[in-house]
Amino acid sequence: MTHPPYGGVATFARAPLVEPSGAWRADVGVLGVPFDLALGFRPGARFAPRAIREASLRYAPTGEGFYDLTTDSFRLAGATFADAGDVVMPTLRDDLVRERTTDAARQVRARCRVPVFLGGDHSVSFPLLRAFDDVEELHVVQLDAHLDFTHERGDSTFSNSSPFRRAAESMPNLSHISTLGLRGLRFDPEAVRAAKARGHALVTMTSVRERFEDVLASLPTGKLVYVSVDVDAFDPAVLPGTSSPEPDGFTYDVAMKVLRHVARSNRVVGLDVVELAPNLDPSGRSELLAARLVVETLCEVLA
Repeated sequence: MTHPPYGGVATFARAPLVEPSGAWRADVGVLGVPFDLALGFRPGARFAPRAIREASLRYAPTGEGFYDLTTDSFRLAGATFADAGDVVMPTLRDDLVRERTTDAARQVRARCRVPVFLGGDHSVSFPLLRAFDDVEELHVVQLDAHLDFTHERGDSTFSNSSPFRRAAESMPNLSHISTLGLRGLRFDPEAVRAAKARGHALVTMTSVRERFEDVLASLPTGKLVYVSVDVDAFDPAVLPGTSSPEPDGFTYDVAMKVLRHVARSNRVVGLDVVELAPNLDPSGRSELLAARLVVETLCEVLA
C-alpha cells in the first residue's frame, strides 16, 4: 500500500532513509544541508530541506516512472533513490558546518550516480563543491540572480555571497563557471572584475531573454558539470519564498530549458538547490517548484 502525498514519513520522493556512510547504493542520493547563518537578508533557508522533501511526495515516482505525454515514454523508470538525511548542524560553528558538509557529500557521492543536495543558503555550495575536488576540469553552471563571487562581506569570507570565490581559489580542478540570470542593483564591481578575469561567463537575464539560443550555445558541451540552482534566479512572481528576491527572473519553463540543455550536452555530476525560504511563502508553491525542478532535472540527467 502506498501513502497519499500528505501521509507517511517525508523522505525525498519516498526514498529509503539511509546514513551517508551506510551500505547502500542508488542512482540518486539526496543530502540536506539545513544552514542559513551566512545570509545577508531574510533567514529561513534552514527549513528548506524538510519543506522540499514534503513537497517531493507529490512527485514520488512509481516503478514505471513518470509517463511523459509529449514523448509517449516513461521517465525515471527503474531509477533508485536514497535519502541520506541532513548534515548535523553544530551551533555557531560555521567551520564545523563546512567540514561536516564536505565529509557527508563525499560519502553520498561515493554511493550514488547523481548526488542531490538541498540547501541551505548558497554558502553551502562551497563545502559541497570540495567533495568534487578529484573531478578533472569540473565546470559549474549556476542559475542565480547574484554572482556570489564576492571576496568578503561583513568581515566574513564565507557568506552566501562568496561560495564560488572560495571554490575558485582553493580548487585547481574547477575549470569554469557559467552564471545565468544575473540582474538587480547590488553588484560588487570587484567581484565582477575578478570573475571576468578568471574567464567565467556572466550572463544577464536580459541576455537570456534576448539571445536565448546564443546563450545555450555558449554553455559547456561534453564536460563534467555541477549544477547549482539558487531559487532567487526565478522571478518572485513564480517563486516568492527566497531571502533576496529580484524582479524579472526566470520562468519555470525557461529555467528547465537551460537545465535540459545542460543535462543533455554534458555529464551532470551533482546538483544543489539553495536559498529556498519556505517560511516566506505561506502558499507552499515555492517548495513545490523546487521539488519538481529536482525531479524533472533528474529525468534528463538519468535519461
